[in-house]
This record gives sequence, structure tokens and C-alpha cells, in this order.
Amino acid sequence: MSELLIIDGHPNPDSLCAALAARYVQAAQEAGAQVQLLAIRDLAFDPVLHLGYRQRQRLEPDLIQAQAAILACKHLTLVTPVWWGSMPALLKGFLDRTLERGWAFRYAENGLPQGLLRGRSAHLVVTTDSPLWYLRWIQGDPTVRALVRSTLRFCGFAPVGLTRFGPVHHSTPQVRDRWLAQMSKLSGEHARLTQKAPHR
Repeated sequence: MSELLIIDGHPNPDSLCAALAARYVQAAQEAGAQVQLLAIRDLAFDPVLHLGYRQRQRLEPDLIQAQAAILACKHLTLVTPVWWGSMPALLKGFLDRTLERGWAFRYAENGLPQGLLRGRSAHLVVTTDSPLWYLRWIQGDPTVRALVRSTLRFCGFAPVGLTRFGPVHHSTPQVRDRWLAQMSKLSGEHARLTQKAPHR
């Protein structure tokens, strides 16, 4: 069982997201936590949910292992860039395929959704080229709302934290080093919290 699971949703292994995820793993290991990195770009799967929810689509072995990693963790951290007010298509496809109805959520007889991944906390880390004020007040923060409220909380994760890094465009090496240091600190905090938390 990995206490911490970090999912890197960026398609590029040379991205800032990948560097942040790697630093998170390093800091967690140094803190004595069990941590697993899941880079979606390394998984072999069809990201298209071809029939929607009319019929279950058979999971590829990598997605079965991803589900097992999610079930095994106490805390999940998701790292993604903000692209066009959303997330990379690969990450969206991963969530569509992996968070299956009946596994990650279900609907009660009264029609209300029930998250089936309760007992786990989560944290969203987003990188962006746009300033925070623009994302929040002009665009309405669509990526954060979709991933925090409509995905992680919807599936039962609680509490769900949030960290933002940006603007990335034209950021200096010194600024990126500061972001990496923040990621180390965040990882250490998560490691301490999960080590104190009782096993489910």
C-alpha cells in the first residue's frame, strides 16, 4: 500500500509538471513515506470512452493497475497544466476511463451521486500561464472547479487542497526553483499527515 499517490497529467516528460511530480516523490521518500508516481503519458490505454456510460468499456491492464493504486493510497495528488480553461486531453481521457460508474461513484435511488472513494484526501496542483485574478474572476476557474468539485469531491475525496504555480510563461529558473521548493514542502506535509492517519 502506498500512503501517497501522485498522478502526473502532463503529456511531456520534460514539463514543469513532471519536475514538480518528481520533486514531490523525492521529498516524500526523504520523509519516510511510501509514495507512487503515476505518469499518465506512460500508460497504454484508449482515452476515448466510445459508448459513454451505456456500456462498460473493458479496462486495459494499465488502467486496472491505476485503479488499484488509487484504492491503495491514503492521499492522492494530481498535477496538471491548465490548457484552454481545461486539462490535457490525455488526462481527461484517463479520468473518463478510470473513474468508472460503480467503482468511483454511483447514484442513489433518489438520484443523488455518492462518492465511492471516501476515506482518502486529495490535492490538486495546477500550472498556468494566466494570472490567478484572470482565471478566477474572468474565466471562473473552470479547470479547478471541474477537477476539485466535479471530479475529486464528486468521487468522495475529502478534503481536497489546491496549489497553483504560475504564470509559467517567461518564468525564471529562480522562480521555478522556488516552486520546486514549495512542492517539497507540500509533499512533506502530506507525508506527515498520512503517517498519522489510521489505516482504513
